[in-house]
Amino acid sequence: MIVSAVRGFPGRYPGLVDHEVLLAPPHSLLYVSRWRSEQDLVDYAGEHWRDQPVVLPGEDEYLVVPLQVRHFTHAPLS
Repeated sequence: MIVSAVRGFPGRYPGLVDHEVLLAPPHSLLYVSRWRSEQDLVDYAGEHWRDQPVVLPGEDEYLVVPLQVRHFTHAPLS
């Protein structure tokens, strides 16, 4: 369901540079997205992007535990 739901994201959200869905059976899934800028991420996820995960329509029925959100930044190598 998630893979299908996010397949069109790059075309819909121009600031989305890359994304992937990683599965860790039997009960875990990790969605990783890389954004061109923080503002592009805010445009997608909203003002509370730091602490409130985006839940896709219908996703709740698949959740065993509430979603968690974590953010990482990357500094260019010198």
